[in-house]
Amino acid sequence: MSAPRYSAPRDPGPRKLFGRLSLPERTFVADALRTETVGGVLLLLAALAALAWANIPALHDSYATVSHHHLGPAALGLDLSVAHWAADGLLAVFFFVAGIELKRELVAGDLRDPRAAALPVVAALCGMAVPALVYTLTVVTGGGSLAGWAVPTATDIAFALAVLAVIGTSLPNALRAFLLTLAVVDDLFAILIIAVFFTDDLNFAALGGAAAGLAVFWLLLRKGVRGWYVYVPLALVIWGLMYNSGVHATIAGVAMGLMLRCHRHEGEAHSPGERIEHRVRPLSAGLAVPLFALFSAGVPISGSALGDVFTQPETLGVVLGLVVGKALGIFGGTWLTARFTRASLSDELEWADVFAVATLAGIGFTVSLLIGELAFEGDARMTDEVKAAVLIGSLIAAILATVLLKIRNAKYRRLWEAEERDEDRDGIPDIYEEDEPEYHLRMAEIYDRKAAEHRRIAEEKAAARRGLAEVPGGAGDDRDGPA
Repeated sequence: MSAPRYSAPRDPGPRKLFGRLSLPERTFVADALRTETVGGVLLLLAALAALAWANIPALHDSYATVSHHHLGPAALGLDLSVAHWAADGLLAVFFFVAGIELKRELVAGDLRDPRAAALPVVAALCGMAVPALVYTLTVVTGGGSLAGWAVPTATDIAFALAVLAVIGTSLPNALRAFLLTLAVVDDLFAILIIAVFFTDDLNFAALGGAAAGLAVFWLLLRKGVRGWYVYVPLALVIWGLMYNSGVHATIAGVAMGLMLRCHRHEGEAHSPGERIEHRVRPLSAGLAVPLFALFSAGVPISGSALGDVFTQPETLGVVLGLVVGKALGIFGGTWLTARFTRASLSDELEWADVFAVATLAGIGFTVSLLIGELAFEGDARMTDEVKAAVLIGSLIAAILATVLLKIRNAKYRRLWEAEERDEDRDGIPDIYEEDEPEYHLRMAEIYDRKAAEHRRIAEEKAAARRGLAEVPGGAGDDRDGPA
């Protein structure tokens, strides 16, 4: 994510934050963001559909009926409501992809380099600690419950990218990659929060069975066994055991994702983890997460309910945590990284750009809704109010980020065009080939062909002008002759 610059031999100059991505990293980020952006738009549509379904008088009873409808084998402890299946079942797919992303970042991405990893890790930690602190101060001052301290700590990358897609900003690749890596680290700590703070009474027999299943899963991977018909049934067994163990079932998805090999062997175009992520990510972004949103975002919205969000300490703490805490935490973490590692911003960017992206990271949706359900489990009224606070906080953060990004969008567009320019049309942006002699030879041939074409056009136009100049003279001579 950054590259060293040398101002003199033996004396390394300041490292640049948000510098140009390597070509493989750029390609991976572009593919990942493309899928996440489509998924984010679907997520946004699902959230709007849930709000409409839950608030239209003729439909809201059916929303509650469908959400609370139970299905599943009771003998296996899996007689769950539809909403419960979405939160514990479908989100396991989302966390499976998150596990693969994290593994890839650790072994092949930016997180494998401690210097490059410092920025997203510190920014993510500060971006979780400060919102939790803002929430805590708000509820302590107002006499509320501390149970929801973790709700505003999560960033929803899909929703954030959906906002970027809707407003049409040409955010530079380095900032998009920072947002993606930040969200990966954010997901890791959110997973740890769920595992440590929201684990019910443990069923050690089921937990032991889940651990044994994970061991089998790992052995099969190491032996090179292939076939979805082997892994999918095993994954379902592991998930069911993990659910019955008292540990949140999504942890099973993370564990299996982390077990996949994400480094390439010689002769491999893609690692197994990359191939599986490429196949499963559309299922996660296009189906699992939108369905979770459909059955989690349907909260009653009214004037009094919106007013309560800003008067109750718990809900106000969530809103302030997302809007104020996230922006200050991520911006502050990035500034601290630059301050204590002697790094500086890329020449093309300013600190205002970092603050805008930090504000965008205040969109906390999927994981925030999940933690809200876990934090206030058993209190349906407070759960709905916290969900409403997540939606309102995310909306405010999205609006603020839109304004800040739009102010700089003309600059972003110029940077984007420079990053994407491919005049030799070889599929690789020119900016990555400027130091290669072959690139300049190709460009010389292109310019020669263009020059020859321009000379041909110029000669044709000159000949046409000469022809036009001769015609009037000849016609005049005829008119001057005898009748």
